[in-house]
Amino acid sequence: MKFFRPISVRKPLFLTLIVLLMTGISMQAAEPKKNQSRDSIADKYKWNIADLFASNDEWKQKKNEVDGQFEKIASYKGLLGQSAARLYEALEFYHNVEKEFARLMIYANLQSDQDTRVSENLAMKQEMGQMGTRLEKTAAFMEPEILAIPDAAIEQFFKTEPKLEKYRMYIDDIQRRKAHTLSEPEEKIVAEAGRMSGTAQEIYSILSNADLPYPTIKLSDGREVRLDAQGYSGSRASNVREDRINVFNSFFGALDGYRRTFGTELNAEVQKNIFYKNVRNYESCLQRALDKNNIPVSVYHKLIENVNKNLPTLHRYLKLRKRMLGVEELHYYDMYPSLVPNVDLKVSWDEATEEIKKALAVLGEQYVATLDKAFNSRWIDAFPNPGKRSGAYSSGGAYDVHPYILMNYNGQYDDMSTLAHELGHTMHSYFSNKNQPYVNASYPIFLAEVASTANEALLMDYSLKKIKDQDKRLSLLGNYLEDFRTTLFRQTQFAEFELKIHELAEKGEALTGDKFTEIYLDILKRYYGHNEGVTVIDDLYGIEWAYIPHFYYNFYVFQYSTSFTASQALAEKMIHGGPEMVKKYLNFLSSGRSDYAIPTLKKVGVDMTTDEPFNLAMKKMNAVMDEIEHILDAKGK
Repeated sequence: MKFFRPISVRKPLFLTLIVLLMTGISMQAAEPKKNQSRDSIADKYKWNIADLFASNDEWKQKKNEVDGQFEKIASYKGLLGQSAARLYEALEFYHNVEKEFARLMIYANLQSDQDTRVSENLAMKQEMGQMGTRLEKTAAFMEPEILAIPDAAIEQFFKTEPKLEKYRMYIDDIQRRKAHTLSEPEEKIVAEAGRMSGTAQEIYSILSNADLPYPTIKLSDGREVRLDAQGYSGSRASNVREDRINVFNSFFGALDGYRRTFGTELNAEVQKNIFYKNVRNYESCLQRALDKNNIPVSVYHKLIENVNKNLPTLHRYLKLRKRMLGVEELHYYDMYPSLVPNVDLKVSWDEATEEIKKALAVLGEQYVATLDKAFNSRWIDAFPNPGKRSGAYSSGGAYDVHPYILMNYNGQYDDMSTLAHELGHTMHSYFSNKNQPYVNASYPIFLAEVASTANEALLMDYSLKKIKDQDKRLSLLGNYLEDFRTTLFRQTQFAEFELKIHELAEKGEALTGDKFTEIYLDILKRYYGHNEGVTVIDDLYGIEWAYIPHFYYNFYVFQYSTSFTASQALAEKMIHGGPEMVKKYLNFLSSGRSDYAIPTLKKVGVDMTTDEPFNLAMKKMNAVMDEIEHILDAKGK
């Protein structure tokens, strides 16, 4: 049911834009300082959840109202095959309840995420999890009853009741998954298990965001930094190598001290996926995860195969990074500092929003006008505050309201990239919600990262067209390669780890924190060429798996990689295709779930069942390295 993943979560990518080199404007002092309290941050930089509900009291009143409608859903039991009109009536009522539930759930999520320490907000979030289980349990009869209607009768229903047509994709997809749909009593049991399904993720979130005693270290400039997730991501790019070593060893050392707890949490998540795989009669956890969006497992395996075949391309970049940093030996802690430190400038929030609008102007006036709405109507929670959920995401499930974006903007160029990325999700949700009925508004997860990474590609093109200075261009091109490393290779590395641990569990092997570290370290060393002398990977860094929240999203991360390859091609088409291509792209953003993901991409000229998108990405990556090497040779470096 689509409302159980109302957000798109994203690890910020390291993409540098050198816009301020032309403007010469520095960080505005009016913006909040790091770790400033939420109350002291100006309202214009915080999302307005009153657009969902004016208060917790109004939320509670609506929650009780929606809860009271569950009984009517149950009243349709046994009647769905009675007539086209009755089927339409039942689907309309149920999906309206689901829509209102999604709005309630998003409000609770946003309240909790802006300060995870507030127990009342956490309780609201937990209440919605329980309510969602009851809703799913109440509606458990619907899919089996729809499956029991003969195909000929269903087709006659569509002819008899034209309004039922908007549910054709929904009904066809139910019929497609017939072999994995259980009897009504069994569906109720599965729904009841939903009460426990999010427990591992919830415990992980509380431990990693609120309860884990992260260390505080002193950097070479005298600053003290608390190395929680935000402190780590903000400090690991230091140009002082001793600082980077200190950051990595202290942060990963802290995680390693809790590897048994993290291991138990992740194993619980894996066991949950095995439970659903078994009860749904799938051959593997991977097949179950991908079948929801009708994605062949061959797409997942082909991605891992292609990336492993092209590890020499990644190693070429790593050797280039070593050359640009001027180090005798490249270590894993050397992955994040700017390749050209003297152009590593900051960018304020207000400057970032203006530059993003300029970069995305190629998508047309309607797109830019919607960006203005996001910036000026408080759709975005911009800055970090104590207790706030880490990272960034876009939440687009409030169908009748608007999407929301959580940011932890720290004034760096990769934060600007993250903002552009999340705006891609937000525009995707906005246009789909605006142009599709609710039942088809939630786009397939496989497409979720296409619009976001396409925005990053357009930002890159915008910057490269403006910048001619060799040092500035080196910095931008170098960080473009970082985008390839972090999005295409690194996310596939995560995907390979996720596949491996599920395959082992499916064979009955035990999974512990130590086992996870062993598996992850082996993959990490292979990707980064440890045994070939490309990058030195310290054994401690095998605990990095405990830092990655995406492992609790059920085979989600591979889609960053597939979407990256798709978005590179799409960006080129939009830049050179003119108004007709922009129209096709806006249709893509507006398509929601009106078709499956693979054919939806084919309509804009990208076929993910072939190697072509990946090969084009590798061609682009090698071309970028060719240019960097040419510049370095010319500079005698």
